[in-house]
Amino acid sequence: MSQINRFALATAMATLAFVASGGVRAAEQAVQAEIAAKPAEASIPFINHGGVRDWQVADDNKIYIQDSKGKWYLATLAISSPDLPFATAIGFETKGVDKLDKFGAVVVAGTRYPLSSLTESGPPPPKKKG
Repeated sequence: MSQINRFALATAMATLAFVASGGVRAAEQAVQAEIAAKPAEASIPFINHGGVRDWQVADDNKIYIQDSKGKWYLATLAISSPDLPFATAIGFETKGVDKLDKFGAVVVAGTRYPLSSLTESGPPPPKKKG
């Protein structure tokens, strides 16, 4: 038996074993679970006109933002900002419309940091004392 025929036979047998064992269904379920686990992207309207009530830094690339209605969001920066944990003020940059979404940016100490995501969130965890 030639090497090509052996390869074809092995590929066919592996495919049959995958299908017979429910592999297609398992792969489909894994993809659906991954999609369901990823939070949906969100947006905060009127970001530059009273749309933000509060914000808290989580780490050097995550910020919790509370909108004017009290709802919390988690903004993740595309790159880390070493100044973010020490910031006393931040700015928000939007693309045309006065709405912050994953295409916007956060300005920290005069430097623009694009967002990689903006999702709905619960409130930030309480700060540790000490």
